[in-house]
Amino acid sequence: MRNRKVVAAVVQAEVAADVTACLELTRNKALEASAAGAELIVFPETWVPGYPAWLDNCRDAALWDHAPVKAVFARIAQNSVAIPGPALDHLAATAREASATLVIGLSERVDRGAGRGTLYNSLITLSPEGRLLNHHRKLMPTYTERLIWGAGDAEGLRAVDTAAGRVSALVCWEHWMPLARQALHESGEDIHVAVWPTVHEMHQVASRQYAFEGRCFVLASGALMRASSLPPELEAHPDRVSGSEHWVLRGGSAIIGPDGKYLVEPVYDETATLLAELDLTRASEESMTLDVTGHYHRPELFDFSTKRSGRRFAGEGE
Repeated sequence: MRNRKVVAAVVQAEVAADVTACLELTRNKALEASAAGAELIVFPETWVPGYPAWLDNCRDAALWDHAPVKAVFARIAQNSVAIPGPALDHLAATAREASATLVIGLSERVDRGAGRGTLYNSLITLSPEGRLLNHHRKLMPTYTERLIWGAGDAEGLRAVDTAAGRVSALVCWEHWMPLARQALHESGEDIHVAVWPTVHEMHQVASRQYAFEGRCFVLASGALMRASSLPPELEAHPDRVSGSEHWVLRGGSAIIGPDGKYLVEPVYDETATLLAELDLTRASEESMTLDVTGHYHRPELFDFSTKRSGRRFAGEGE
């Protein structure tokens, strides 16, 4: 696959009000990107139904038995995506209509079996035929995120074959987990999807480092959110929010080459769909100097393995 060129797109837009609106927005943005030639289309962290920026921008988020926060959490749960479920079916139909591989961040809700009611910060990869190719749950929710999401597993910690090449993905601060990165490098990635709530300076550093280390392209994806979209039940923190039009999520999406340099510079504070043609041959060229799964790996000196639980999901193994 590394001898071809792929058009990739990163969608950056303001979060929607609920899952229904978000699914329709996803469809519209995916079709726009597809019409521009995109074969791989990426959406930000927990794009469906939107990142809970109130955790860090509102008062009293962690108070015990606090009715306003419980109401906000219940709304997130109601608007989260069950796998399998109707929202996933809608996203699969969008992939088919766009004839593109989609990578989408979502808040996942478990509706059956062990862990029923638990939410996860998840990423799904859908084929142009609408098949679920990968389903990754964030290994460790970061800081205040632990109020909402459970700890994930390693089942989706892998690159998968897609029509656009071998694609891997991590969520936010997983990019500072060295062994998680190595697991994906060893699974053989051409393109890596790095989803964030917003791609600020340190997130840019992590995304560029990943591209340089993995000798792969990185699609860094961030969302937009104004303070006016924070939950009405909660009071915005005056030290962090200056007014209703204040950007609490600024985007910052970018596309990075396997040498760590930008193909598309970061875009902040505006709706955008970033497009770039990725020449996968460049990944092979850059591995001449650094290859952390090849001549720079030294497996005779280091042992590494990934422990998988055996969780299966719709589409796996088909």
